[in-house]
Amino acid sequence: MEKEILKEPNYVEELVELFRSEPEADKLIERLEDFHENDIAGAFEQLSESERKYLYSILDTEKISGIFAYIEDVDKYLNELDIQNVAEIIENMDSDDAVNVLEEMDDSVQMQLSNLLDEETNADIRLIRSYDDDEIGSRMTTNFILIHKDMTVKEAMKALIQQAEDNDNISTIYVCDEEEKFYGALDLKDLITAREYTELEPLMSTSYPYVNDHEKISECIERIMDYAEDSMPVLNEKKEILGIITAQDVVEVVGDELGDDYAKLAGLTSEEDLEESLLESMKKRMPWLLVLLLLGIGVSTVVGMFENVVSQIALVVCFQSLILDMSGNVGTQSLAVTIRVLMDENLKAGQKFKLVFKEMRVGLCNGLLVGSIAFLFVGVYIAVMKHNTWPYAFMVSGCVGIALIVAMIISSLVGTIVPIFFHKIHIDPAVASGPLITTVNDLVAVVTYYGLAWLMLVRLL
Repeated sequence: MEKEILKEPNYVEELVELFRSEPEADKLIERLEDFHENDIAGAFEQLSESERKYLYSILDTEKISGIFAYIEDVDKYLNELDIQNVAEIIENMDSDDAVNVLEEMDDSVQMQLSNLLDEETNADIRLIRSYDDDEIGSRMTTNFILIHKDMTVKEAMKALIQQAEDNDNISTIYVCDEEEKFYGALDLKDLITAREYTELEPLMSTSYPYVNDHEKISECIERIMDYAEDSMPVLNEKKEILGIITAQDVVEVVGDELGDDYAKLAGLTSEEDLEESLLESMKKRMPWLLVLLLLGIGVSTVVGMFENVVSQIALVVCFQSLILDMSGNVGTQSLAVTIRVLMDENLKAGQKFKLVFKEMRVGLCNGLLVGSIAFLFVGVYIAVMKHNTWPYAFMVSGCVGIALIVAMIISSLVGTIVPIFFHKIHIDPAVASGPLITTVNDLVAVVTYYGLAWLMLVRLL
């Protein structure tokens, strides 16, 4: 009997059908409680404007805020509401989500909203927007629970209940001392299971990890991930807790960092947006293209220096792309390994040297294997298919094999040393990666290959 294959449920389709088939508002609201806001957000995007406006009229502001937090181009939907309703929705959002929403709006609309938002929301938004985009403070939320260390369990529970109305990140509760400085943290379950007149001190972790608000995201994200906590406090220079970084924030930050690194590996200044203009896309791509054009001219000039080799032995040109491709592939592999290792800020000089030595050995061993295979197959190909003598065929294939070995060793070193150097001088190694290293490796491969061809085939023969 065949096993029944469980189909993954499509909640978005279920919701769209529900929206269009349930006429009673009360029953619809009750049914929506069974679905996650992310799925409701996905369904919103498939509804017509009139259908969405009906939902706006029956859902409360807190529910709409939760849904809008999962929509990327949320300004499109906020434009379907009047400005007062938009302000109420933003007030119910986490501060970091509110900042993201505001940044998608025109300056004039932002000004109108600022006048309508309450002072607490405005203060939280100003705080987060005061940080640069690459600082951890720009990604924090002010949605957290804070209590004092001299409270009893009963007093702490009372404070938790009071704050939980506005703050739902309650799994970890943060503690400050009498000077309002960060003191430690405790788990909600420990607070719930403790006797009500017990002191908090035995329940707390006073060596709880934290990050500083002006720390660079790229420098502390690995540390945050290592602790694998649901959230981590963000402190200012006075050690006061300003906000927290949640696990969801970490996922978003890692995604953004990967997107930027991928873009830089392709020679772009930042990740491209599908909605950006032609001119903006050209500005991102042009700087590296101009640099690579100059380097490419240099490579072509070097090839021109070996014009006499090509004119006398045209056959060598057939295998140029083989050398260049393998050189580029090896350099890219070493580059990927090096950038991943450099994410560890605690890497010592000895470990970096060990990495360089290891990549050199990998390049040598791979080069010997690939070079030997190329030597054999290229030699047979030239002798059989091109009808040259066997000694001559293996002289040419020897050039190819040796050039592959040398090029792969050097490419491994370049792919390792260049990002380490850029990291040392505090430049993002991803910026100097793919295109630059590939071009440098092309230059090395061309000089090696044609130099050997000139020495072995022109000078000796």
